[in-house]
Formats: sequence, structure tokens, C-alpha cells
Amino acid sequence: MNFRNISIVCALSAALAGCYTSVPDPKISDQDAKYLAMVPNFEIEMNFRRYMVDDPTGEAPGSVIVDTKQHFLYLVQPGKKAIRYGVATGSEAQGWTGTAVIQRKAEWPRWMPPADMLERWPHLKPTADAGGLPGGPDNPLGARAMYLYQNNKDTLYRIHGTNEPDTIGHDVSSGCIRMANIDAIDLFNRVQIGAKVIVK
Repeated sequence: MNFRNISIVCALSAALAGCYTSVPDPKISDQDAKYLAMVPNFEIEMNFRRYMVDDPTGEAPGSVIVDTKQHFLYLVQPGKKAIRYGVATGSEAQGWTGTAVIQRKAEWPRWMPPADMLERWPHLKPTADAGGLPGGPDNPLGARAMYLYQNNKDTLYRIHGTNEPDTIGHDVSSGCIRMANIDAIDLFNRVQIGAKVIVK
């Protein structure tokens, strides 16, 4: 980001949180580049792009906090800083809140429609019968998934990428936390197995 763009970000954000700085894109693999080129391109709203900000959470470094009302995910950093990402969250009927840990991470993960989704959308039954959808640009979990567990039990909720980047900043999911694919890759590279996740 050049100086002019930083100035714009500071001016737009001054009333809310002061200046914040962009975080460079992570390095990606050849497979990432191939698949990402096949996902619809959508310009994420400036407010929902990836920034280093003053930490508003007070949680320990390495923690992940999801503010479902503001559509932000924070990865807490040392020195009272946090990386803030824009996210899409659960629709009103499907929203989930609670505390969990990241117990598994996967690149271009396979997607299996959960039972409650199959009840709502029976047309997904053939996908489930086939053992789920392989990872790739058509997969709703996108480039990366981080699996949320409580008491060593899978909650069936994930923090994951998306092949619908236009949904970032909205309440649209079945309870999972969606991120732009490049942000999901960035978070995946930074967050540790066992990290505490608070969704509120």
C-alpha cells in the first residue's frame, strides 16, 4: 500500500479506531494460484480488508476473536496489536456463538454437508452420498479450513475460505465464519492448533 492509500485509510477510520496498516498477502503455492484464478473475483470493501490494528479484545496473543455484529475476525498479536479480517457470519437463524479451539487445519479441504443442512436442502444428498465434495475452486470451504472443537468434540463449525467473496461483511452462512480465500490462507499460516477461538 502506498502512502496515499495509507492516508485514505487513516482518514476514513479516524473516527473509529485511528490509523491502521495493511498486511501483505501471504505467499501462495502453484496449486493455490491455479485454484484462486478460478474463483469469482470480487473487490472486497475497504473496511473488510486485512489490517494490523490496535487490539480491541484484551485476549492473549494467538487468540482468535470473531465479532459477528461487526463482521470482523481478530488474530491477537503481541504488543497489543491484532490482525483484523473481514468475515461473513451466520444468518440470524443459523448463527453460532461460543468458545472453542482450533483442533484441525486443512488446505483445500473436502466438504461434507452436515445433517441439518441436508434436511434444509435435500438436493445436497447426492453430494453427501458421494462422500462429499473434493477440495477445489467449486468447494464452499474455499482455500483453507480451521475446524472448531469444544471438549474434543467437533462443533461442525469452521473458519474457512469461500468461493463467494461477495458475501464478506454479511450474515449469510449456516453458522461458519467465511473469509476471503487469501485471508483464510493468511490466517491458516499464522494460527496454531489449540488456539482459543471466541465467537460473539
